[in-house]
Amino acid sequence: MADIETLVEDIYHLFDPDHGHVVNEDNLEYFAQSLKETIRTRLALREERKFSLRFSALGKPDRRIWYEAHGYPAEPMTDKTYFKFLYGDVIEALIVFLAKEAGHEVTDEQKEVSCLGVKGHIDCKIDGVVTDVKSASPYGFQKFKDHSLLAKDSFGYVQQLSGYVNEETPGEAGAFLAVNKVNGDITVMPLSSSIVSSYRPAERINHLRSVVSSDVPPPRCYPDEPEGKSGNRKLGTECSYCAYKFECWPGLRAFAYSSGPKYLTKVVETPRVYEIRTEVGPDNSKIEVDLDID
Repeated sequence: MADIETLVEDIYHLFDPDHGHVVNEDNLEYFAQSLKETIRTRLALREERKFSLRFSALGKPDRRIWYEAHGYPAEPMTDKTYFKFLYGDVIEALIVFLAKEAGHEVTDEQKEVSCLGVKGHIDCKIDGVVTDVKSASPYGFQKFKDHSLLAKDSFGYVQQLSGYVNEETPGEAGAFLAVNKVNGDITVMPLSSSIVSSYRPAERINHLRSVVSSDVPPPRCYPDEPEGKSGNRKLGTECSYCAYKFECWPGLRAFAYSSGPKYLTKVVETPRVYEIRTEVGPDNSKIEVDLDID
């Protein structure tokens, strides 16, 4: 019986030019159907959803959850971002298909789990291990490969997977299956049972419910950081990706550096790069309107 520890080499072996592989038609049909549904969903009109606490939110910071629950306008995602989500979905579906073709047992795809009325869906179990499948940039992939995700988990992945494992296979380990979407590297990052047991979903759910019920937001999730020696201060990585950063940091200014946008909370010296101007749209959301330079 296959073991998840050999998953990466077994997947790569499928492409060995000296060994042919006959595709299982049932696996291929399942993959094709799931791919069709993914494309339909990603291209469909997006309906506005009322807030509800879900497993996917358990790892998000308290203040972000509070803004979302209280109906504050989120920074709108671009069309490009939605496209990025689509090809991430495609890569993740493909790697699960290849795991099956490599002789590994894949079960419980998108199985619903629930704790205290909060629901979520696991990606799957591979060889009996609850597995969260991720497509990642080279930078993000490295965190799975060297396990540094455990030290800095900007998007709450460990909390989310631990919640799934605690409900599905309590006392056991989980795993991340990550794919570098640039160069095709694959890695399996195990999540030990001791780490899983330290993230109790019921405790987190009760805490978040108390956060949401409050009339005032919790403290900011992260402090701002120095930007060089100018006296300017900027948002860190976690805050830069937050859809509520303009609500959380009044007066925030965005500048288009060559390495990507930087969001300055304090400007002592105006950067000699383009400033991204924003205005409030009809739904009270922030809209990028032009680029200007002082």
